[in-house]
Amino acid sequence: MILAPEELVALVRSVFPRFETDRALAILVDVPRDAQKDNPDWKERRRLAYEWYALLQARKQEVPLAEVKLLAYADVGSNNADLPEDGFLLDGPLPEIAAELERAGKRVSFEKVFSATQLFLAPTEFSTTAPLKVAARRFGFRAATMPGFAASMIPALRIDYGEVARRVDALKTRLDQADHADVSFMVDGKSEYAIHFDLRHRAAHASSGRFPELGTAGNLPSGEAYIVPYEGEAGEESRTEGILPVEIDGEVVLFTIHANRAVEVAGAGPQANAERAHLLAEPAYGNLAELGFGVLADFGLEPIGEILLDEKLGLHIAFGRSDHFGGAVGPGDFSSAAAVIHLDRIYIPQAQPRVAGREVTLGYSDGRSETIMVNGAYTIF
Repeated sequence: MILAPEELVALVRSVFPRFETDRALAILVDVPRDAQKDNPDWKERRRLAYEWYALLQARKQEVPLAEVKLLAYADVGSNNADLPEDGFLLDGPLPEIAAELERAGKRVSFEKVFSATQLFLAPTEFSTTAPLKVAARRFGFRAATMPGFAASMIPALRIDYGEVARRVDALKTRLDQADHADVSFMVDGKSEYAIHFDLRHRAAHASSGRFPELGTAGNLPSGEAYIVPYEGEAGEESRTEGILPVEIDGEVVLFTIHANRAVEVAGAGPQANAERAHLLAEPAYGNLAELGFGVLADFGLEPIGEILLDEKLGLHIAFGRSDHFGGAVGPGDFSSAAAVIHLDRIYIPQAQPRVAGREVTLGYSDGRSETIMVNGAYTIF
């Protein structure tokens, strides 16, 4: 399933409501440094990026745009790591490996492209959401990030985004007002765990798949409200505490959370050992960076195995980088650019069949509480 030319034009016009200053759009795509790390989905995404570039070039006056660019760069190796200093402008198909970019295109600094381009679509292998959010605020462009985008996601571009926005806004309003959230989980239908999220000093975000304001970037397709738990940067220790269960490749790993950081990993299996080693090497990975609520499952969409879409289907909690969402943990807290990560764990049956989100209750400063989700289903819509 692919987007027809008229659907692609309509999508750009819908995602980016027009400003008079809109002249150029860039398709941003990463190319593998190592051919052995390539995969069929990544190859197809690069082919799709070139197809979109060619289609929009041919129909740019219908958007309208004066210029469409194809900007490729060597992959950064992990989700939400900073982009390299330079990319390459191409007018032909994308090469198989990054070493061929010098021959295939014209080297250009990202700073120059950001200064001269108002709109970005980024169907990449590794998420660019964090660096593009930061750059959008600085340069004033708008960007729709599409990490892991596949043709199977196209139905998510055709739903009623007016109703999506209504639900997302209702969740954002509640998260803005809440000073904490209590989330409980059931593992294997018998063991219960809970975590208390400190939501003080934070504003929530609404991501509805449209970017009507300058200087904004976010996911497409979308449909979520999310908030960064308080991380303690204001001098008072974060009150985020509890046990967070995560199923990874069939193994349930239990993270002990203190002051919004994973400080211990329970379990003797290979996944627990890997997570323990990751935390030891990169303590910033243990930061709880996002409490998110996707709404797209209510529109009949199913997971496809890509975080871009799957996280929008329900409850999700992320580890790692948070500065792009208004938090305090950024690239400087990691050992290297390649180690920077923002990783979502998604609590839907298809992603974590052994771990179920049992209940989510928000608490407000006036003493009220409100249960917004029970057994994965919203109670407020």
